[in-house]
Amino acid sequence: MATLDIRLKRVDRIHRPGEKVSGVVCIRTSGSMSHQGITLNASGVAKLQLSARSVGLVEAVYNSVKPYDLLATEIEIVPAGKIPDGVTEIPFEFALDGVHGRTLHETYHGVYVNVQYTIAVHASRGAFSKDLHKEIEFIVENPSKDPPDASPIPYSITPTSLENVRDAAVTSIPDFLVKGRLDSTNCAITVPFTGELSIERSDAVVRSVELQLVRVETVTHDAGNAREATEIQNIQIATGDVCRSLVVPIYFIFPRLFTCPTMLTPDFKVEFEVNLLIIFDDGHMVTENFPINLYR
Repeated sequence: MATLDIRLKRVDRIHRPGEKVSGVVCIRTSGSMSHQGITLNASGVAKLQLSARSVGLVEAVYNSVKPYDLLATEIEIVPAGKIPDGVTEIPFEFALDGVHGRTLHETYHGVYVNVQYTIAVHASRGAFSKDLHKEIEFIVENPSKDPPDASPIPYSITPTSLENVRDAAVTSIPDFLVKGRLDSTNCAITVPFTGELSIERSDAVVRSVELQLVRVETVTHDAGNAREATEIQNIQIATGDVCRSLVVPIYFIFPRLFTCPTMLTPDFKVEFEVNLLIIFDDGHMVTENFPINLYR
């Protein structure tokens, strides 16, 4: 009986481009174990998928997009031989550098774009014994060299300021005035998103005020671009008929892995938006969209 495990030196498994990734391969055996060599493969891949809503179901299924390789490192950490009885720890280390000088994008788990970094260790044991294999994910963070300045943005929402509403339909919308401020549309991913909102007047009863964080993923393919927006999280910041002129704070934390610094590459893009939703008791819903730029 033999087992294999991978333990990184950093417990949080977070690394940055240019650093050394180090750890140990731990092999536990009952009796000695012969093997044909133990290899380590570190890989980083941006997996891209087309949206059926953007390009059609048939195109999404048959026109697959090739994965985008970011990291590819292979090391033979132990040549063919024997592992003694008990617990054996084999150290390893490799540099976190991109393939052919490519930029290492941050770890990101999306719907149509997925950037993932893994370490896989394989021990080949020949034809009559089961090989040992273990794979773990580690996290890559890529801080910005020149963080952008904060960019506060005041806003004022009325029926006449709404977009994508026919002129004839504006008169059927109850009169209201919502004012507020976003502290910045350039947002550090490690700092909460903040601002404020105030309902100055409203002829209709307010049922709920919500904040929606949206990712906008664009994948480039042979026929053009497939662009799709999907919700990451929705937070209710007020419920019921909010007191008029009461300042309601806007505050939420960017979820780890499901957000990343804004990525704009020739092969794919990952952008983010915040939607402010005001839902009235009569069924009307007002949405104000704010594109934001994330950085680390």
